[in-house]
Amino acid sequence: MAQALRPNTAGSLLASDGKPRPLQDGLMAGTLALGLLSFITAFFPGLHLLTSWAGLIGILAGGYGQWISVTTRERFGLVLGLGASGIGLLLGMSNGGLFGGVV
Repeated sequence: MAQALRPNTAGSLLASDGKPRPLQDGLMAGTLALGLLSFITAFFPGLHLLTSWAGLIGILAGGYGQWISVTTRERFGLVLGLGASGIGLLLGMSNGGLFGGVV
């Protein structure tokens, strides 16, 4: 039985297709950074403005990144960033929200 052969990418979890994709890579890095910022600051209730805004921007950037992503490597990083951004946004909203105490 003949089967089509794929390139040997089994050893790499973050395998790419070898083409440069600066926009997708930038969105992935930004989403991961915003997700990490939002997740870490979510543990400090006084930082709810930073937490909720970073989470919201991370979700928007990650959503657009998912829409234009091509490789599994991009989607893997985006999903991690989206999850962390979502947790941060929800915890930030529970502690005061986007405009809590300012408006």
